[in-house]
Amino acid sequence: MPLPHFLILILAVILAAGLTIWAASAVGIPLVAIGLLALAAAGIAHLTMRDHHSR
Repeated sequence: MPLPHFLILILAVILAAGLTIWAASAVGIPLVAIGLLALAAAGIAHLTMRDHHSR
């Protein structure tokens, strides 16, 4: 992947995260709740990944 495309991708992710935090704060959702939701989503994504390298 060329460097400009990579940097644009990073910028898009940072902007999306900022927009999400701003929208959640505007609605009144506590930042802790957003963090717990993100942590739960990461845990679910981790548990649903298939690992074919076990024994």
